[in-house]
Amino acid sequence: MSALFSPRSNGIFRLVIAIVVAGAAGTVGALMIFARIPAGTGQAKQVGQPVQFDHRHHVQDDLIDCRYCHTTVERAASAGIPPTELCLNCHSQVWNKSPLLDLVRASWFANKPIEWVRVHRVPDFVYFNHAIHVNKGVGCVECHGRVDLMPAIEQVAPLTMGWCLDCHRDPYPRLRPLEEITNMTWEPEGDRVALGKQLAKKYDVKPRTSCYTCHR
Repeated sequence: MSALFSPRSNGIFRLVIAIVVAGAAGTVGALMIFARIPAGTGQAKQVGQPVQFDHRHHVQDDLIDCRYCHTTVERAASAGIPPTELCLNCHSQVWNKSPLLDLVRASWFANKPIEWVRVHRVPDFVYFNHAIHVNKGVGCVECHGRVDLMPAIEQVAPLTMGWCLDCHRDPYPRLRPLEEITNMTWEPEGDRVALGKQLAKKYDVKPRTSCYTCHR
């Protein structure tokens, strides 16, 4: 009676198993790599908004402080999105007939907020509080980059877990005086790390790396 499987079957079976295992491992590895490269993290991707808003003009030319529009950044987890009323504080008088602001005026008359598109996003299982970072001396530029040079806002930091932990483990080079929090061009006089350690003591900075800090 002939064998059900030929002698070659064992070799073929082992090859198939190896291909399946290698494929599964390769898929997992590829996904882990993709999640850490700019294409996966969303970096360097300009996001279109319903209203053309040039941060370069508002920050550099008009010298508008970040906190004027992002009103809750010092006291809440969210930095806050400017309501239409805030835009019209200026634009009811400046460029008040520009077609570029038609949507802003329509939002005001319809009493319906502008649907701004979010640029910086962390997963739903991650807790991030703007206020605690800002009040401990972490400047806006550390996470958001040179917003004052961006015609359209883009994500410059990877916002990965490893990136966050790097800062929590060694926050000193990233700390600055509170009065310079929104200054995009600030540079310390002297040693940055030494100043950071002084500021950490002054602001009672206690960086945490426990899981509960971000995963609540």
